[in-house]
Amino acid sequence: MTLQQFLLILWARRRLVFFTFLGTVLTATVVTFLLPKEYSASAAVVLDVKSPDPIAGMVLPGLMAPGYMATQVDIINSDRVAMRVVKMLRMDENPAIQEQWQEATEGKGKIGPWLVELLQKKLDVKPSRESNVISITYSGSSPEFAAAMANAFAQAYIDVNLELRVEPARQNAKWFDEQSKQYRERLDNAQKALSDYQQKSGIVATDERLDYETQKLNELSTQLTAAQAQGTDASSKRKTAGSADTLPEVMQSPLVTQLKGDIARLEARLKEVSGNVGVNHPQYQRSQAELAELKSKMNAEVSRISSSIGTAGNISKQKVSELIAAINTQKTRILELKEQRDEITLLVREVESAQRAFDAVSQRTTQSRLESQSVQTNVAMLNQATEPVKHARPKRMLNVLLSMFVGLLLGVGSALLLELSQRRIRSTDDLNQTLGIPVLATLDAEENKLRWPNNLRCLFPMRQVRPA
Repeated sequence: MTLQQFLLILWARRRLVFFTFLGTVLTATVVTFLLPKEYSASAAVVLDVKSPDPIAGMVLPGLMAPGYMATQVDIINSDRVAMRVVKMLRMDENPAIQEQWQEATEGKGKIGPWLVELLQKKLDVKPSRESNVISITYSGSSPEFAAAMANAFAQAYIDVNLELRVEPARQNAKWFDEQSKQYRERLDNAQKALSDYQQKSGIVATDERLDYETQKLNELSTQLTAAQAQGTDASSKRKTAGSADTLPEVMQSPLVTQLKGDIARLEARLKEVSGNVGVNHPQYQRSQAELAELKSKMNAEVSRISSSIGTAGNISKQKVSELIAAINTQKTRILELKEQRDEITLLVREVESAQRAFDAVSQRTTQSRLESQSVQTNVAMLNQATEPVKHARPKRMLNVLLSMFVGLLLGVGSALLLELSQRRIRSTDDLNQTLGIPVLATLDAEENKLRWPNNLRCLFPMRQVRPA
């Protein structure tokens, strides 16, 4: 279809197009003016997603998530917020509303969900594109009702947002309280086990006791070494010495030295007396008796010293045996102390582990309790809704303009549909397309003569044919 054909069809069907257009515009205008006025009021809330949590002291990662704003919009549109509005305004207690519910549902179900569904139909929640502000718009038949409902939804959202933050904290606090009791009991049991073992073993400071016993073992080892040296020395002296006179103790004895000097002097004197008076002289015999007595004393002293060396060796052997037994006993005691120390160390570690776990749970319990008692939220009212002066719907001028556009489309469409259902010849192009033969001439109804097409004027240049 060419533009000329389209215009010819519209011109031929101009009355249909005009009346369709006029009917559509009049109908839309009448309906627009008959529709009840609807007022819209908007409240705005702002979400703080960058400030740290006042209790945790850090920015929660969930607040920075891309879907956080969409989640908040869903919360505002949720049944919980709408039910909060119903309870806040006591709408379910209003007799007029109860009567409407009875008429609409015949008393089936509950009035709360029915009111929630009605309220959500008039609610419009839109987040800002590049900010953390959410606009809550409510539409109603009166400006006062629309403003009140918008503010009620904003306040209900703030309350529900706080509840959603507090409820998990309350559950956590309850759970941490139970865990805290268990960890406290575990700590008490560990401390009691440590105390009982300390009382049973009689050990308070295992390291100090072990150091003392170790020092005592070292002293016994030193004494054992000295006793073994003394015994070895005494034994070697008895084995290596040819006679008792050559023993160092005998040679170093002052009494033996003195007796040897006295014997030497007396022997010299005895020789002198034997040369002067003879061996039978009483003086010689008295000197000889004194010499024998001195030798007897010296032999007795040498025997005593030699005997004392043997006795010292025997004492050293006995002392070595006693020290070895004492050392073995001390080693056993040290091993027992080490075992007790390991046991006490294990019990102390158990106490420390239980203490750390109890401290961690106690800290989380305290934090959860604070969070469960928190009255702070990251949502604040930015703008409260005010009563609108002008109605928001219906938009009369816009509806009239839209009706004009729709009416024009309907008129043109109706004309085209009617033309397609009842095809008419409007121009020579229609004959060419329909019959497929050339048009020789056209009849002008106004001038009552034939008109030749341009492609045939060359054949009949000056001829005028009148119709029969």
